[in-house]
Amino acid sequence: MSIQAAKIRVNQKVENIVSLDISKFGINAPGFSLTPSLDGEWARSVTFKEIAEIVTIADRLGYDHVCCAEHIGVPSGEADRRGTRYYDPLATFGYLAAITTSIRFTTAVLVLGYHHPLEIAKRYGTLDVVSGGRLNLGLGVGTLKEEFDLLGLGGAEFIERGARADDALRALRVSLGKREPEYHGPYYDFSGLTIDPCALQSEIPLWIGGRTVRSLRRAVELGDGWMPFGLSIEEMAKMITGARATPAWSKLTKPLDFVLPPPERIDPVAKPEQAADILRAMFAAGATKMTLSFSATSTSHYVEQLEGLAALTL
Repeated sequence: MSIQAAKIRVNQKVENIVSLDISKFGINAPGFSLTPSLDGEWARSVTFKEIAEIVTIADRLGYDHVCCAEHIGVPSGEADRRGTRYYDPLATFGYLAAITTSIRFTTAVLVLGYHHPLEIAKRYGTLDVVSGGRLNLGLGVGTLKEEFDLLGLGGAEFIERGARADDALRALRVSLGKREPEYHGPYYDFSGLTIDPCALQSEIPLWIGGRTVRSLRRAVELGDGWMPFGLSIEEMAKMITGARATPAWSKLTKPLDFVLPPPERIDPVAKPEQAADILRAMFAAGATKMTLSFSATSTSHYVEQLEGLAALTL
């Protein structure tokens, strides 16, 4: 379906939709990760070729970003809740960078405790170069002790993961885009070395993942944005209001992005009024950007949803 046809189809179903900017929206592409309770048969069987087609169309339509999460190995006891399939972000985005032109690549999220800051600076700095400066680093503290144990990080590294993550964020801030980074902190200390290539962007956005007040405070103090998960619209709005009342908020030197996920999949083709209401509610809660999941039963249906939302926002 062409974008014009999608616009006509949607406009036949709903009138007076407030104009929204498509560049405010990113996508959770189907198949990159799977949750048994949320993903249907199509998402479980979608091929990477089909996912790549979806991302290239989102790129053409002007969507802001596509997300890919990181897990090394999900414990069997968590499989029903978290799923077991997780594409590796670095390999995935490296391929997609070659077939797109403007869509940004968002790790959602990298677990800071699994990596030395310089490892992230080098590997993802290279991705930033390869993609022409299209990287957003979504970063989190991590909660799966079994996964920390798998990597030999289950002792003090797990217990102190919050403090280590804060130090890693400070180290990343002064390392990304720097050919000769230097940092001296309580957990990470380095100087006298060269990172080449280094990130193309001098300030890669650092979006902090999490669902706690602490994660939001970390975003305000050390990041460029907050990307929560598993919260209701009301919970996100309350937490954002609280953050704006803190002393740390008054010290911000640039706006903080709130990259919020609607708490349900949207269907802008069959249910445009409902989709528009959800998006308005998210912006009212404080969203500056959103990462969307669509109700879809096939690749072509997913593409219709991308075009349907673009029709609402043109």
